[in-house]
Amino acid sequence: MIGRLNGRVAVVTGGASGIGEATVRRFIAEGARVVVADLQGEAGQALQSELGDRTRFIQTDVSQEADVAATVDLAVSSFGRLDVMFNNAGILGAVGRLVDTTAGAWHATLGVLLDGVFFGMKHAARVMIPQGSGVIVSTASIAGITGGVGPHAYTACKHAVIGLTRSAASELGQYGIRVNAIAPGNTVTAMTAAAITGDPDQLEEATRTIASTSLLGIPGLPSDIANAALYLSCDESRYVSGHTLVIDAGHTSNGGSARVHRARPALLAEAGRRTPTTASPDV
Repeated sequence: MIGRLNGRVAVVTGGASGIGEATVRRFIAEGARVVVADLQGEAGQALQSELGDRTRFIQTDVSQEADVAATVDLAVSSFGRLDVMFNNAGILGAVGRLVDTTAGAWHATLGVLLDGVFFGMKHAARVMIPQGSGVIVSTASIAGITGGVGPHAYTACKHAVIGLTRSAASELGQYGIRVNAIAPGNTVTAMTAAAITGDPDQLEEATRTIASTSLLGIPGLPSDIANAALYLSCDESRYVSGHTLVIDAGHTSNGGSARVHRARPALLAEAGRRTPTTASPDV
């Protein structure tokens, strides 16, 4: 089926790379007009230039409510409405043992992974409620389904995204708004490449590693998550709300044993690029 999003307007946060970029491309192919929101200015501008008039780019820090509000407002001012809000922007965040994680790294992680989703839901709802329709999709993770497959702050946030999805669905359904989440397993992106290899550019090595540990023997690709986002955003899922769609080759059903908690310094990773936290070590 072609044109499943004809006439629809979407916002994709973290839309300049990885899962977000794949989703932007898929939405455009299915007839949508898309606002790409991302901190990565150069990549975002390049994507807009490539995809043309059916896209807009806005540099966005999702941890800042004013930025998220401006992104939603750009969708409305440019395209007249907002039909799909995909809260996808993410970081790996604070990494390391509980006792080594600073308050600064913890709160910075929550700012992106949880506050950013809340702000996206809030400001999408602000536009969608008067319309009487809309779809909100958020990227969770299998780390939000089980423990031990993600860093502590990341895991806490992804559990919270799933809970917030259910809570928002229970409120917004009366306005014709569906709210769902996607829980990817290992997916080949710069962020996972950095986590697996220490280098965000080592996508080929990450692909081999993910395929070798997959129950299906194949790697999870950004396009696999984009396909899920498309399903949850179009009318084929018209009776689906409050749901978390797990895309992980059966990893969680098998009780996967991946462990990421190692004696490493706490750090922040933005779009796969690592920078030390500026928080003092005693907080």
